[in-house]
Amino acid sequence: MVPLALKQKQESCFTNPNNCILSARKRDLVCVTSGNSYLDSHIVKELQAHGYPVRVTIQNQVDFEDMRELIGDERINQLESVVVANVGDVDGLCDAFRGCHAIFHPSSFVDPHGVSGYSVRTNGTLVPLEAEGVTNVIEASGRAAYEKRCIFTSSLLSSIWKGGNVERVVDETSWSDEGFCRENKLWLALGKTIAEKVAWRKSKEMKVELVTLCPGVIMAPSFPNAHKETSVPYLKGGQSMLQQGILATGDVKNVAEAHVYVYEAMDNGASGRYLCFERVVRRLEEAIELENGLHMHGLLSGRRQEVFPEGNEEIRSNLDNSKLAKLILQASRRSSCKQ
Repeated sequence: MVPLALKQKQESCFTNPNNCILSARKRDLVCVTSGNSYLDSHIVKELQAHGYPVRVTIQNQVDFEDMRELIGDERINQLESVVVANVGDVDGLCDAFRGCHAIFHPSSFVDPHGVSGYSVRTNGTLVPLEAEGVTNVIEASGRAAYEKRCIFTSSLLSSIWKGGNVERVVDETSWSDEGFCRENKLWLALGKTIAEKVAWRKSKEMKVELVTLCPGVIMAPSFPNAHKETSVPYLKGGQSMLQQGILATGDVKNVAEAHVYVYEAMDNGASGRYLCFERVVRRLEEAIELENGLHMHGLLSGRRQEVFPEGNEEIRSNLDNSKLAKLILQASRRSSCKQ
């Protein structure tokens, strides 16, 4: 195995000099930003599994080792390249995106090992930075990408927070209330809501074809094994989510694969937003399993008498992900017909 060689700083790129399999690929080159985060690394793996040549960006050279730990040497050596491109640098992003047919942008700001960066200590300071990051990514996509397509990962949090009980259906037309998020210091929800709205405005300005996926709590790899670093900031207000039937989860592999399905379906008219989850936590035992897996006992079930009134064994939910479910079903049928 030949390790990836670090090119000169002005090129800002890691490459595999012995990569000779790309000439046999029929898929178009795609780029995934922030390859050293948890979900991003799985999106890279799924794109590779579907036969795409993949370019990955990282914020700094030091992030390469974190990406290596998440993806593994064998898969890294199959990448088209790994480019150092900070989301704050539009020109650097343009250099990274040239020749790419689509940009996958799962996150603007990540810490090593997939920590979202949203915590009590940030006190909302990452919210404007999140919006700035996606603005720059869309700008660079419009200026430099071979095809102006972007698949942006938002969050289910950008749709569920209205305050009070959720009476109506929550689907891709629903948006979280920014004032409610600020008042309750739901910084991750606020950041994702603002960033996604900015992405839609900027995509119209730059004439970039955009789709967004809004996943729930990421499971690693299946329920109730939540990925702790990404789940903890997501679950702020978790008891209220549970009570309202809007606490949803998704297996990281399936969430990553959904990104690929949506991208491929853009050729057939896929557009807009897609709520991305597999199950809604609706029973007390499920909530306890999830919090025990995170080693945060009582995080969700602490007010169980209020959340689960006597006689009610299952919480009612109004979450609707039928738009994505229909797309994946159609994609599976098309795949079966080609075989």
